[in-house]
Amino acid sequence: MKQTLSAQELYLHKQKKYRCYIRLARILILIAFLLLWEITADLGIIDSFIFSSPSRVIRCFVTMIAEQQLLMHIGITLFETIASFLLVLLFTLLITTCLWLNDKVSKTLEPYLVVLNSLPKSALAPLLIVWLGGNYKTIILTGMSVAIFGSILSLYTAFTETDPEKIKLIFTLGGTKKDVLFKVMIPGNIPSLLSIMKVNIGLCLVGVIIGEFIAARVGLGYLIIYGSQVFKLTWVIMSIIVLCIIAMVLYQLIQSLEQWYLKRY
Repeated sequence: MKQTLSAQELYLHKQKKYRCYIRLARILILIAFLLLWEITADLGIIDSFIFSSPSRVIRCFVTMIAEQQLLMHIGITLFETIASFLLVLLFTLLITTCLWLNDKVSKTLEPYLVVLNSLPKSALAPLLIVWLGGNYKTIILTGMSVAIFGSILSLYTAFTETDPEKIKLIFTLGGTKKDVLFKVMIPGNIPSLLSIMKVNIGLCLVGVIIGEFIAARVGLGYLIIYGSQVFKLTWVIMSIIVLCIIAMVLYQLIQSLEQWYLKRY
């Protein structure tokens, strides 16, 4: 028994050491990249006007925070992203449930969903803005359009691949389709839904930025497109870095929710 525990402890120690190594390697790569970027910009190897530098980006960030400009842009983009993400989640559940409940409807609509999912959303965004106007509601809809069709197809596929023996058991015990839905389908596919959510949060952010490129007067997408037009490229790079941080934080939040669910259930 003692030998088994020692082997287990050795394995856990190796795993902990491996994770620490990965974290350290990631941090060192980032530091090396930032140092190389700063040094090459200072020495004139790269044009600091075009490529900026970490010190310029930090100064720009601090200045815009002090002037209370950046937080407004971040807040707008974050609100639009979360709103589109939650609406995608809601409509995915509703539409997937309707498709599963009615086989004729699902067979009829499946090719249309595939086509809409394959459609380049950057081409759809200008039409939405012309049809509905350049406001935050249209930008939220643009964010939804990037994620919703693929989300529906993925969840519907997960529904159809659910263990048929469990469904048969519910019907054998006198259950209805409603019982199958709430006792088998939804609980059994929560891990799939969480995986879909991890993909959707990034897609919604991309859709929102596409919408802000075209129609917004606030938001990080607006900062990027305006900065490129007036050659304030430090604004552009800073906004992209902030977007990367937002995407990473939102993804990590959903991943933490997934880990919590898997540990508990």
